[in-house]
Amino acid sequence: MTHIATTEHITLSSFLAGAAREERVPAGLIALIDAVADACSSIATAVERGAFDGASGNAHSENVHGEAQKKLDVVSNDIMIGAVGSVRCLRGLASEELDSVQVTGHEHSGGAAEYLLLFDPLDGSSNLEINGVVGSIFSVLATPASGAVVDERHFLQPGVKQVCAGYAIYGATTMFVLTTGHGVDGFTFDSESASFVLTHPQLQIPEDTREFAINMSNERYWEEPVRRYVRECVAGESGPRQTNFNMRWIASMVAEVHRILMRGGVFLYPRDNKHPQLAGRLRLTYEANPMSFIVEQAGGMSTTGQIPIMEVQPEHVHQRVPVILGSKLEVERLLRYHDEAAAA
Repeated sequence: MTHIATTEHITLSSFLAGAAREERVPAGLIALIDAVADACSSIATAVERGAFDGASGNAHSENVHGEAQKKLDVVSNDIMIGAVGSVRCLRGLASEELDSVQVTGHEHSGGAAEYLLLFDPLDGSSNLEINGVVGSIFSVLATPASGAVVDERHFLQPGVKQVCAGYAIYGATTMFVLTTGHGVDGFTFDSESASFVLTHPQLQIPEDTREFAINMSNERYWEEPVRRYVRECVAGESGPRQTNFNMRWIASMVAEVHRILMRGGVFLYPRDNKHPQLAGRLRLTYEANPMSFIVEQAGGMSTTGQIPIMEVQPEHVHQRVPVILGSKLEVERLLRYHDEAAAA
């Protein structure tokens, strides 16, 4: 993990321009990343002013998953769509708050790179009522090279195909964390210059950790490998790990992953039998895939418990998967426990 405190402000825009010159970021992608970052700064303001602008509380509606929406879920979704709508390289988008994918209407450029955007506009919105940490998650895919009209099939690419991914976290400060496949960099919003400034270059997750995050209230529904792992952590110095662990749970994937990037840890939202009809609880294309890309680019690891998350072939845009990610050695241990249970 690396932090900087410097008077030399490297803004997100200048960082991307430099990365394009070094061919680490396709030049055509910069406009889309800038638009997403602008949307995130606007969402941060909307979250901050929700109580004053009539945007706090429930929207009295449900999203495609049957989950109750907060007003700020809807507001954040509209902000993101509005911010990226005019970006010429964007051919389509998908959101947690939309029933189906949305095509932008931009004409095929005939050779220039074109992209698809998938996003969760306000992750952890149940935390809003307690002034807790929330965030936004996004993933960018390349449009398959063809002049065909974009539809949902084009979005069903495994996570290894992601061009870039990132998230914004709205907490004590607003941060924008980004990977384009060349490590992970964190930018903090500077209100004086109204820009994101590089403050956390090339983040690295420690391989080892003594911290785990899981919703313990679901223990009775877990599969045995996860129960075994958590039992050993809870047993502390007197258990087989001979080490004391701390448990964390914020109910916001952005907050959980951000903590892991800052100081290590492991996050589990595993397969369970609470809702047997669901393979998992988190969405593959716009939650699990982008966060896995970020974690792996920072030296961590991610898995469903059976296979790497980014190797899962999506069957539909709102597909759910089990998620285990974070410090490499702990994820490897969890994967080994799953393998041993399968072989027993």
